[in-house]
Amino acid sequence: MTTEHEQLEQIIEAALFTAGEPMNTTRIQYLFEESERPTVEAIKQVIETLEKKYEGHGIMLVKVASGYRFQSRKEYAPWLQRMFESKPPRYSRALLETLALIAYKQPITRGEVEDIRGVSTSNHVVKILLEREWIKIVGQKEVPGRPALYGTTKQFLDYFNLNGLSELPKLKDIVDLDAMGEKISRQLALAIEGKASNDVPDTVIEMTVKSLDAESESEEVN
Repeated sequence: MTTEHEQLEQIIEAALFTAGEPMNTTRIQYLFEESERPTVEAIKQVIETLEKKYEGHGIMLVKVASGYRFQSRKEYAPWLQRMFESKPPRYSRALLETLALIAYKQPITRGEVEDIRGVSTSNHVVKILLEREWIKIVGQKEVPGRPALYGTTKQFLDYFNLNGLSELPKLKDIVDLDAMGEKISRQLALAIEGKASNDVPDTVIEMTVKSLDAESESEEVN
């Protein structure tokens, strides 16, 4: 006979498998009628049970900024990528440098990004980042013209398997911000190209630290 805890575990497991995006504890609670709604603590206990249950399996339960989700383990990416006919989109270095600078210097205006990069940032680059919901307008700078201030989103954190901006590597030793943008952009490119159905070769943290410790031997995005 299925116990109450086992039934709760099965419902949450099924919901996380079915959901097309991460689910937090509040969303999980609203799967239930108010009279039978589980507590946040009960849900977290189930999450811990599921994390242990899938240890050593091809998939794992992970926590990202927006909640919890199942995803395949990175070591199986070479096989899983063959399931997809089209290759992941390739992004220009300009786009990836812009994204990296917004992530590290937010809130930041487009003009400030251009000052750091030394070249203009096209409307197309900003449009793509907004459409992907990796960045958003978080306010206006109190200077003449009141230019928009940009910051990253939860979707950005989810995509790169981060719980928060605090998990980005510390760059206090980086003086040349332009070089920083170039190095970070290489690693973001690798993450994007290696991602298929939530498969990321490494976290942004791991890849960026590697690039800062030594020159990356990976191919640059043209």
